[in-house]
Amino acid sequence: MAGAYETGVYRNIFKECGYSEEEIEKRVKETFETIFYGSEEERFYHEAGADMGYMEDTGNHDVRTEGMSYGMMVCVQMNRKQEFDRLWKWVRTYMYIEDGPGKNYFVWSCAVDGTRNADGPAPDGEEYFAMALFFASKRWGDGEGIFNYSSEARAILRECVHKGEPGHPGEPMWNPENHLIKFVTSFEFSDPSYHLPHFYELFALWADPCDHEFWKKAADASRKYLHTACHFRTGLSAEYADYDGTPHAQHQEIFGRHDWYYSDAYRTIANIGMDHLWFDADPWQTENANKLQQFYCEEQAEHWDGVFLTDGTRLEEKALHPTAIIAVNAQASLAADGPYAEECVRRFWNTPLRTGERRYYDNFLYLFAMLALSGNYPDLYGNKIIYFAGRFPIVSPGVQHREFCYNGVILS
Repeated sequence: MAGAYETGVYRNIFKECGYSEEEIEKRVKETFETIFYGSEEERFYHEAGADMGYMEDTGNHDVRTEGMSYGMMVCVQMNRKQEFDRLWKWVRTYMYIEDGPGKNYFVWSCAVDGTRNADGPAPDGEEYFAMALFFASKRWGDGEGIFNYSSEARAILRECVHKGEPGHPGEPMWNPENHLIKFVTSFEFSDPSYHLPHFYELFALWADPCDHEFWKKAADASRKYLHTACHFRTGLSAEYADYDGTPHAQHQEIFGRHDWYYSDAYRTIANIGMDHLWFDADPWQTENANKLQQFYCEEQAEHWDGVFLTDGTRLEEKALHPTAIIAVNAQASLAADGPYAEECVRRFWNTPLRTGERRYYDNFLYLFAMLALSGNYPDLYGNKIIYFAGRFPIVSPGVQHREFCYNGVILS
């Protein structure tokens, strides 16, 4: 098994389905431009002053580390440095925690004017910040201060691992014994959609050297955890789950209900697809992607907007983010090899961006799927020459051969 990290080849699944390079490139660009610079009813990126910007969660009318880190990841993949730096400066200005048990983390929610709505962090923001910053360092080089991207990334990960130790007050974001990411630092259960082993493989190379072993163990632990968190028949995971993978039904008085396949959980299969694309380290990922696509395309063909228990039981509620479901079911095709992989991709291609106040979450997952399925979501750090966005070959240090990869095709 060899993923794109080793081969340098990032599949363009849209092209495999017969769409032309021209229409794919146009669609990717239009999706980004709509989200960042469309009408007020379409966009959710906003500039703030001369050198900052933010991504608004239009459903909750706030700014979240989730969305800010997603925005940064999108910008580095699209080679949009100005927008990336604007977002990062907003994060460091308004979200960075300077003291107390959360020192060096980021508050997970602020008002659009920067006023804090929370005191503590949400770990999915920190892991995406770190990965996006490492990518920015590779793509554009390190600058000074907060724009020394790789230094900032390492500082974030240092706190994530070492909080609770001398000199690092507070709680770590990963359980130090089982190497699993927490839902929040103060509770000992997880969110399956937070598990990004493809990120942790790279953290094991570029975080502080003393933590390389930790991150390698975290990658292995997350892959094993997803086996238990995803149902053996449907491939579905809960939003929150205990460390043994059981849907987490407790703490509903604090967080509400999250033991079902609902909003957060949609990201799990998308992440599994990305890990398969980059590293192809676990054959189970293909099995799980096939099961999930079969569940939707056979058992629930008329109910893609349903809400389900992980065993497939359909509930009365309707999905809050139906476009996100279509996007992640397509992104599952990065791992799937079953009869529904192309059908899910074509359904996604024929689905427009969502409009209305709930567009933020749906359209972020839509854009991630658009990038991934078009071969435009590489890791930028592969051992070989890495193709990026069809236009920018990047040579990793020490590489001797001179092959370029363009939309999944090796060019001499």
